[in-house]
Amino acid sequence: MRPKFTSGAVITTLVAALAGIVLAPPATAATGAGPLRGGTYATSHSQDLQVQVDAIMKTGTVGVVARSTGPRGSRYATGGVADRASGDPARPGDRFRIASTTKTFVATVMLQLVGEGRLSLEDTVERWLPGAVSGHGNDGSAITVRQLLQHTSGLFDYTADFPEFASLAGYRAARYTTWTPEQLVAIAMRHAPNFRPGTGWSYSNTNYILAGMIIEKVTGRSWGHEVTTRLIRPLGLRDTLVPSTYPRIPGPHLRGYSAFGEAVPEVDVTEFNPSAGGAAGAMISTTADLSRFYQALLAGRLLRPAQLTAMKTTVRAPELDPGWPGVRYGLGLMEVPLSCGGAYFGHGGDVPGYTTRNGISADGHRAVVLNATGDGSSDSSTQRAQNDLIDTELCA
Repeated sequence: MRPKFTSGAVITTLVAALAGIVLAPPATAATGAGPLRGGTYATSHSQDLQVQVDAIMKTGTVGVVARSTGPRGSRYATGGVADRASGDPARPGDRFRIASTTKTFVATVMLQLVGEGRLSLEDTVERWLPGAVSGHGNDGSAITVRQLLQHTSGLFDYTADFPEFASLAGYRAARYTTWTPEQLVAIAMRHAPNFRPGTGWSYSNTNYILAGMIIEKVTGRSWGHEVTTRLIRPLGLRDTLVPSTYPRIPGPHLRGYSAFGEAVPEVDVTEFNPSAGGAAGAMISTTADLSRFYQALLAGRLLRPAQLTAMKTTVRAPELDPGWPGVRYGLGLMEVPLSCGGAYFGHGGDVPGYTTRNGISADGHRAVVLNATGDGSSDSSTQRAQNDLIDTELCA
């Protein structure tokens, strides 16, 4: 399974700019209903949801937070600890790194620019970023914006040649390094493309680094600024951040733990410079904020009808079948079959220490979001338990 920021375990990606953050009061305890941070409310703790969270915990995760939202309000459940050192329990309002779930935010901004007539999905990368994609058979004049957002560009995934996320030693050596988007793209340009643009599908974080660069070229402002002013602030996502280089997660949060696939105990990997993920996965959020964002998006509040239709127009993504059998991919959105018929939309995200999963009904009326910390199982049982939670909630 691949939409992952590391090359090797379960699935997806990472993070982005910290300025003027006002921290809200601490979250309420996981066992009592009440206000979550950011002025949002969980109507009740759910025992049914708790059973499913407990099933995820049994696969070896450290902490889990889950939220299920529908017309009758929101329910939450948590498991495990937010911090192994202190023993503090995971709380429903804890922040976490959302990894590749960032991609839906970036794709939404890109499609807003398309709707404003400032950009076309058929524009080439070369038009906006001359010379950025070249060498070793790479050709930016043959790759469109649509192909970047849909992972049909064929570009090599730079994270597959990125020591910071490949080993414990690599993480320790480079976790505070600042990376520019140009440096990340240059890593990918050392490799030949996987296939000619438009002739296949392969998940590549390089695509979204380029998308972030194009947003800056079109608007004159960073992708993080555009995500903040166009999405985070209008939706009131008080606990969603785009940190550029700041390595810590401010406020109450889940700490991440990983062994990078090595035969050693998991270590605390919460701190690292999010410029390593950039527009491919640098953001931080909560289950409540992600629910609000995805519900607004699928309900048609963020994009014009033509752009939302384009985003939800999917192609098969067989590379992801081990994690989500039958999955399809649109423009920054995954489309996953439901056991009860139909499908849900969303976008998973993995970075060492954190796994984000979500599922939103096509009309935006229902949303399920969860985050798990730690590596989880060495087989696919953690992924299956997470999928089961989402499927059960959306099929209820």
